[in-house]
Amino acid sequence: MGFTIGGIREIRTGSRRRARSSEVTAVAEYTGLWGWDVVPGARAVRSAGGRADCSCGAAGCPAPGAHPLDFAKELTAGATLEEAAAAWARTPGAAVLLPVGRRFDILDVPEAAGRGALARLERMGLPLGPVAATPDHRALFFVAPGAAADLPGLLYRTGWDDADLDLRPLGDGDHITAPPSDHAGRGPMRWLRPPTLDSAGNPPQARLVVGTLAYLCARVCA
Repeated sequence: MGFTIGGIREIRTGSRRRARSSEVTAVAEYTGLWGWDVVPGARAVRSAGGRADCSCGAAGCPAPGAHPLDFAKELTAGATLEEAAAAWARTPGAAVLLPVGRRFDILDVPEAAGRGALARLERMGLPLGPVAATPDHRALFFVAPGAAADLPGLLYRTGWDDADLDLRPLGDGDHITAPPSDHAGRGPMRWLRPPTLDSAGNPPQARLVVGTLAYLCARVCA
């Protein structure tokens, strides 16, 4: 069962009173309020030489601190605060990861292009989903599932298929690090446009935003 808004407020108050971690509170919101599945993820560990190693222990890990922990149990939408706290107690310091391709896909663009696109799309009155920002200056637009597979066709129909765009789709099988977790040892994730009750469960179709994103990517990369 999910939480009400009042329940989430109560969780936030209780989390401060009981010194709950911000990750546990975020997981409870993601699963209970926004209806997203959550996966405990590996974290980056800085070596003495300053290199980012991965807490998974694999030598030469291709995604240090940015992939699910193989042994950790996924929390499905509706998980309670107690279940979130228990999961993070078993994996202390785990990053909060969101599986892509279920409730949303992701369009990943440079943050400068993303901020410009957000301003334009808001002025146009178009529906928008959540937008996250990475510590390495990328903007992650949440759109309806299927966008990753449809992107080549969408770019063709909008006339951007021949352009050299820094626009990356993420879909089924991918994961993103969610705020407030550290992303790959580079710093914390943050929201440019936080989720709401409307946007979290009903992100826009990619066709409504891809033309604007492509245009701003072209301008930023020019």
